[in-house]
Amino acid sequence: MKAGLFGVGTALPVHRLDNDHWTQRLDTTVEWIVRRTGIHSRYWLNGKQTLADIAVDACNEALADAGRRGEDVDHVIVSTLTPDQLTPGLAPEVARRIGAREAGAIDVNAACAGFIYALDQAAALVESGRANLVLVVGAEALSRIVDSGDRGTAVLFGDGAGAVVVAGGELERGCGIFELHSDGAHADLLYAGRDERLLRMEGREVYRHAVTRMVESTRAALDRAGLTVDDLDLYVAHQANARIIEAAAAELGLPRAKIALDVSRVANTSSASIPLALGDAVQDGRLKAGDTLLMTGMGAGLTWGSAVMSWTEAM
Repeated sequence: MKAGLFGVGTALPVHRLDNDHWTQRLDTTVEWIVRRTGIHSRYWLNGKQTLADIAVDACNEALADAGRRGEDVDHVIVSTLTPDQLTPGLAPEVARRIGAREAGAIDVNAACAGFIYALDQAAALVESGRANLVLVVGAEALSRIVDSGDRGTAVLFGDGAGAVVVAGGELERGCGIFELHSDGAHADLLYAGRDERLLRMEGREVYRHAVTRMVESTRAALDRAGLTVDDLDLYVAHQANARIIEAAAAELGLPRAKIALDVSRVANTSSASIPLALGDAVQDGRLKAGDTLLMTGMGAGLTWGSAVMSWTEAM
């Protein structure tokens, strides 16, 4: 039996900020933001919604998409670095509210690579027989840790949630190959400290590492899967910055038609970005049942990784 993906759901806060919000507060222009990042808008929690609210919405949508119910869920894994409270984590509250009574529930934090790490754990639970169905959620409220006075980071980040249903079956590829890595020697390039609790980033170095690590892990994952970029139907990179995604795709030789690019609408939502991009691609018809996709991302830690899998492969 192999683990596979069988549904996706997404949710965004109701409050939308376009780039004009920042031109009124920082020494910047709409043109500068778009040229440097590809971002036109982002969504932020407004104090009335919680991160749990949008995470639950994403989970319920994913379950409905997969034709499953909350009571079918054995484990909930939430990837987040911005939970509603320090402890308990977000996952138990999400599990309670979707009706996954007494399901296993845990948060993981691998920053922008967290969704891929969480998927790896979910697939292992299913394939080892320890779970039948796992809900994997990427949920972030980065507006909570953004320094609104820092032009280099303030314009980059948004809030959002995305979820997928992971279950087992007699699948040809399923969740396939995971290629995961870390390097703590570069932790000072992107971090939020315990006292200040604001994101700090060395933009140029993060850009360089992101392109290099994503390309390396993509090639390694494809090689282990016995595939080439020509075999991919969709390349779903962490939506950090349009320039990073386009640079990595160009180095890999991927045509624009095979790249998921959702950062313009939602900005960088850390571990929520990949499932948000998946949901967008499904809605637009760019990702169809049986397609082969590759997910890749790099974030604070540094952590990075790639995964090759099929999308809602028929059993």
